[in-house]
Amino acid sequence: MDIITIADLVVFYHVGVPADERAKAQRLLLTVEMETDFSSCAASDDVEKTVDYYAVSRRLLKMGEGRSWNLIESLAVEMAESLLSEYQLKAVTVEVKKFVLPETRYVSVKTSRRA
Repeated sequence: MDIITIADLVVFYHVGVPADERAKAQRLLLTVEMETDFSSCAASDDVEKTVDYYAVSRRLLKMGEGRSWNLIESLAVEMAESLLSEYQLKAVTVEVKKFVLPETRYVSVKTSRRA
């Protein structure tokens, strides 16, 4: 299989267990690895035969509009399942990085789903 990666896409979502943490959108980084097959698009050099990573990035940027989550785990699972159902993927891995603990560079969760 072949993989398309969107690395460290900056999004602003309302996430956090306490309501005051969710009140303001916070910066998160998303890394998405999408497993697919490049055979058809490579042979034809046709963007219609691959996963449009620009469209995926726009989808992820808008996903947080008017929404909130308590857990980044819930967000990651929802995102993975959504991408798997909306795009022609064999599998997807989503990592969400959150900058909440001052003693660390970040906290992250990672989840994978298969078609």
